[in-house]
Amino acid sequence: MTHAPDDDLKSRLLEAAEMHVPFDGWSRETFDAAVMDTGIDPVVAKALFPRGAVDLAVAFHKKGDAQMVAKLAAEDLSDMKIREKITHAVRTRLEICHDKEVVRRGTALFSLPQYAPTGAELIWGSCDAIWTAIGDTSEDVNWYTKRATLSGVYSATVLYWLGDDSEGHEATWAFLDRRIENVMQFEKFKAKVRKGPLGKLMAAPLEALGRIRAPGTNHDMPGQWRDPAS
Repeated sequence: MTHAPDDDLKSRLLEAAEMHVPFDGWSRETFDAAVMDTGIDPVVAKALFPRGAVDLAVAFHKKGDAQMVAKLAAEDLSDMKIREKITHAVRTRLEICHDKEVVRRGTALFSLPQYAPTGAELIWGSCDAIWTAIGDTSEDVNWYTKRATLSGVYSATVLYWLGDDSEGHEATWAFLDRRIENVMQFEKFKAKVRKGPLGKLMAAPLEALGRIRAPGTNHDMPGQWRDPAS
């Protein structure tokens, strides 16, 4: 019967669905099969996942984020530089995904126009989880730029990883390192600009923009990915 707590029912449906996704994608067929496999009342299942398999795909992605956060919380990252923490976190997030086909099907689903906003929100959520997990405390406009920049790196790395058949995904980790290095070089360029005439000209608008997220604060605009030792 369906007297278990909602979270338990959601977990059961998601686990059952994952077995069907490689064959039927995140589709109605997968949702119906998961309902049948678990024996959960279809009305209850629809109440838990109003958009059916789409919401199951969202739950799958968020489960991966939660697992990543838990794994990072159990590790000592204090000796790592910022870029090393970010690289490690992205790699951890991908290594949690044991079935590429399930991820590939999700990527295809969230590339559809009607679900693209949901996909973008999920990517942003993953990147926010990464920055928060490694101790980011920024509140100004830097909070947004960190997550926006990482979203581009993360998205590109996921697509590369999906097509990577190298041993141990070494090609993917090399790709990730290059993308992080690109960001670091850009941050160094921004730091030089901020110290010049253009930086002084833009200081006031950026400060005002930063207060949109954190009213009453007055933060500097440090290099968002800059390591303390750099």
